[in-house]
Order: sequence, then C-alpha cells, then structure tokens
Amino acid sequence: MKHVAIGRGVSLTTVGLGGAQLGNLSRVSTDEQCAAAVDAAWRGGVRSFDTAPHYGLGLSERRLGALLRSYQRQEYTLSTKVGRLLVPTPERAGQLDDGGFAVPATHRREWDFTRDGILRSVEGSLERLGLDWLDIAYLHDPDDLWEAASTTGIGALIELRDQGVVRAIGAAMNQSAMLAAFVATCDVDVVMLAGRYTLIDRHAEEDLLPLAMERGVAVVAAGVFNSGLLSRQEIAPDARFEYDAAPPDVLAVAQTVAGLCARYGVELPEAAIQFPMRHPAVACVVFGARDRAQVEQSLTRASRPIPPQLLRDIEAVLTAN
Repeated sequence: MKHVAIGRGVSLTTVGLGGAQLGNLSRVSTDEQCAAAVDAAWRGGVRSFDTAPHYGLGLSERRLGALLRSYQRQEYTLSTKVGRLLVPTPERAGQLDDGGFAVPATHRREWDFTRDGILRSVEGSLERLGLDWLDIAYLHDPDDLWEAASTTGIGALIELRDQGVVRAIGAAMNQSAMLAAFVATCDVDVVMLAGRYTLIDRHAEEDLLPLAMERGVAVVAAGVFNSGLLSRQEIAPDARFEYDAAPPDVLAVAQTVAGLCARYGVELPEAAIQFPMRHPAVACVVFGARDRAQVEQSLTRASRPIPPQLLRDIEAVLTAN
C-alpha cells in the first residue's frame, strides 16, 4: 500500500483503520473480533490507525495500544484526539455510557481545550495506549469552542510537538469550514474531516481542500459512507445520513448515484471509499471495522477499479441537484 509523507517525519498509508468500533460503538465488539480486525488490516498493508478517548471511554485506545504492541513502533502511524477529558464516575459504573458506546459509564467526557486540559488528555492517552509518544494528535470536535481550541489548545499541541511528545498536530471534525479556519490561522500539519467530502457531500471543495493544498496541510477523509447511507448498493428508505434519518432529497440523490454505479458494474461503497482518494490534498481515507470480514471487505472495495467516467456522471448529478 502506498505511503504518503505528511511532514515532520510522519507518513500515512492511503487507507487507515478507524478505532470507534474497537470501543464498542453501538454494540459490543469482542476482544477476538478486534484482534482479528487489526491483524487483517496489517496483513492488508494498513499502517495508519486512528482512535480517541471518546471511543468507548478509553476502551478503543487500550485495545488498539495492546494490539499494536507486537509490531515495531516505527512501522505504524497512530493518531488519537484531545480535548475531551475522561473524568472518573464510579457512582455510575453500573450504568451504560450515554455517548453511543456499549461500555459501563465509569467516566464522563469533559470538554477542556486549556493548556492543562490538553496536557492531561495527551498524558491519559499515552498511558492507555502504552506509548511514549504520538504520531498525530487532533483537537476533537471543537465546534463550539473555537476560541480556546485555536489558542490554548493548539498552543499546547505545538509545545508538545516541539518536545517530541507529538510529531504532528491538527483537528478532527465533522465540518469543513472550521477546519479551513484552523489551516488558515494555526500551525497545523494535518486535519481529519468526517463526512464532508464524499460521493454526495462536497462541502470541503469550497473551503478546506483548496486551502489545504495551498498551505501544504494533509487531509484525512473519514466518514466516507455518510453514516451508512453509502455503505450498501441498495439504498434503504430508512437509511441514515450524518447520524440521523436521511432526508428525502438526499435519499433520492443517493439512489440515483447507486443506479449510476450499477450501470458501470461498480458497487456504491466501492465508489464511496475510493472517491476521496483522488483529490491531491487527501493523504488517507479511514474506514471503521469491527472484525476481520469487515476489514477485508473494505480493503477489497478500496482496490477495485473505478471508471473515471462514472465519477464524471456522478458529478453531473450533484451539479444538477
């Protein structure tokens, strides 16, 4: 698999494994499933792995750190996220987490983009991962906290980067506008964009991607299936888009795009995972997986040939809508 250098001695494989499902996203993933998923990704050439404290209240970090321990540290790139501290809540240990993960509510998430908060966040992640340093640290979803994230938050990450505790820094969000602001005003190396540069959502073409190219900032594309809408060839009427029920107009566009894919003998998710790879600003596309079969399926989808004319036809559909 191709490696893309993003600066400061960090490189990414063009496809990476996301760790949300290793943190029991929506339902339990067994230790055996997670081990098989990471093994399949490694065998398939994946050397970029992403996680976050948010994913399963630290479970994803603990699992991924343990599973990568059998590999040479210099052989893979690992990213995690900062800005959501995990505060112990032993009184809630008998309850389930209310953040979308099937884990006990042993901690609560607390936003903190102060210098102290970032330092504590990185320290906690390093402990859970069992590492001495991070390849990439992203500010995690600072949508409502721009002032703190873009000052004390970025400032603390720059300090850690200068010390070698973190090699590259940036932000990870579900919107392109604020990521573009980070690229324009802060000393970031890489940003992760979820769901805003996909087959049917091109928001990032208007702001982030041109600016990232201009400033030499790498983009990691996540959420390429738009919460599952593009993950199957057949578009279900109750399909979800961006964590909610897909609006009728979005369903109609997705169905049209699926029909175009079928005409060219391409599965919709194959086109979805490969589309972002074609932009020169995008260094890596991250997919989530719960087990070996899902990893192998995604890697196959990422390698199937996609006729360029299909993407041009899809572009015409989006322009018309």
